[in-house]
Parts: sequence; C-alpha cells; structure tokens
Amino acid sequence: MGPVTDRQWHDHDYPRRDVGHKWTGMSMTVAGRWRIVAMDLWDREAIDLVEPGFMEFHSGGTGEFGFIAVRGWMDCRIGIRDGRKCVEFSWEGDDEGDPVNGRGWAVLTESATLRGHLFFHLGDDSAFTAEPFEVPS
Repeated sequence: MGPVTDRQWHDHDYPRRDVGHKWTGMSMTVAGRWRIVAMDLWDREAIDLVEPGFMEFHSGGTGEFGFIAVRGWMDCRIGIRDGRKCVEFSWEGDDEGDPVNGRGWAVLTESATLRGHLFFHLGDDSAFTAEPFEVPS
C-alpha cells in the first residue's frame, strides 16, 4: 500500500474542525465528564489521591483528565476500534509538576461505560474504565 494521498486523507471519517472549533465528529454519548473507576496499574485510593479521577471530552475536539497527581489536556479524534466508534487522543500535561505526554483511546461500551487505555510517552501505560459522573441532586 502506498502513501496516503491528500484526497484519501480528507475523504476518511475524521472529525472536521471549522473556524469556530466546533467538533462535529464527537458522539454526544461520549462528550462530557466521566469518573475513572478502575485502572490496571493503580487502585481507587491512588486514582483519587488529589481529586476524583476523571476524563472529560469537550465538544470542540479537546478534553482533559486527572488522576493521582497527573493532569492532562487532550487533542481528540474520532476513530474505529473493534468495529465501534472510539475517541483517540494525544495529550500533554504534568505529573507532580513534571511535564509528561502520551496518547490514548476510549470506546463507549454496550453497558454505557468507557473502556480505554492511557499511555505515557516512554513510561507506564494502563487500561481504564470510567462511568458518567453523577450529578448531585
């Protein structure tokens, strides 16, 4: 297979960004704030060390997350993983004040949870599960 041509790139199912930075590819079922409830490498007490662990996807194709002492800001794209729409992202942030970056993905499961994986560049990586944040009544 040869290199991807400009026409193939633009015809692919990637989100389109306009001048207003509205992201038309974001599924409204994924956009919003999600509570990280489990990670492979860390237990719930560690995940919630500074604040409740979270992933948040904004409608503008960006997002943020926080767990333990890590805070990250994401650049998101819609993709396909195991035949389901997913959000793939690169991210940069800090871990106790030290700069960190990486990549990750998340897919909405049939049980309305997010399942995904977060990678630190040249470092740890962990699967995660997240549920919608409950709005206090």
